[in-house]
Amino acid sequence: MQSIDEIEELVKIISKLPGLGPKSARRIILKLINNKEKIHKPLINSLADVFKNIQRCNGCGALSSSKSHCSNCKIEKKKNNKICVVETISDQWSIETSNVFNGYFHILGGTISLNKSENKDSLLINSLVEKVRNNSIDEVILATSSTVEGQTTAFYIQDALKDSNIKISRLAQGIPVGGEIENLDDGTLISAFKNRIEIND
Repeated sequence: MQSIDEIEELVKIISKLPGLGPKSARRIILKLINNKEKIHKPLINSLADVFKNIQRCNGCGALSSSKSHCSNCKIEKKKNNKICVVETISDQWSIETSNVFNGYFHILGGTISLNKSENKDSLLINSLVEKVRNNSIDEVILATSSTVEGQTTAFYIQDALKDSNIKISRLAQGIPVGGEIENLDDGTLISAFKNRIEIND
C-alpha cells in the first residue's frame, strides 16, 4: 500500500473520532481529496467557524455561539421551570432528540471521580445551585448515568440542594446499572423520565 506521510498523519487524527477506525478514516480522506470544492473547502471553513464562534456557556455548560446569548439560560414559562442535570452535551442532545423533556438543561461537564476529589471544582455544580436559588425552579431532574461516578455526582448535587425546598428527582426504570445516557434509545429515555422518582432525604 502506498504510504504518504501527510495522509497517514491525517488517518491517525481521524481514527481518534468516535466510531471511526483507520479503514473508515482512509475512506473519508479519499472522499475529501476527490471532492475538494464540494466537501473539502466547505468543511474547512465550517470547522474554522465552529472553533472560532462556538463555546461552552459558563452558566449552564451548553454550547452557544459567541454571536448570541445562550438560549438555554433564558428563563421562560414554556420550559415549565424544570432543570435536567446531565453529565455531557452528548447526554443533552440524546434527551432533546427523544422529545421527552422540554425544560432547561444543566451540563456538568463530567462527573465526580472517586480518585480525584479536586475535580468537583471543575464541574458546574455551584452555578446550578445559584440558578436554583435565584429563579423560580420547581424541580431538578438528576439525569446522570447509572455508573458509580454518576451516582456519586447525583448524591453530591442532592446534598448541595437540600436546603432549596424544591423537588429533586432521579431517572428511574429503564436505566441499566452502569449505563450511560448517550447510549440509550428513545424508548428507554421516555420510560425513565415518565417514571422518575422524587428523592427524599
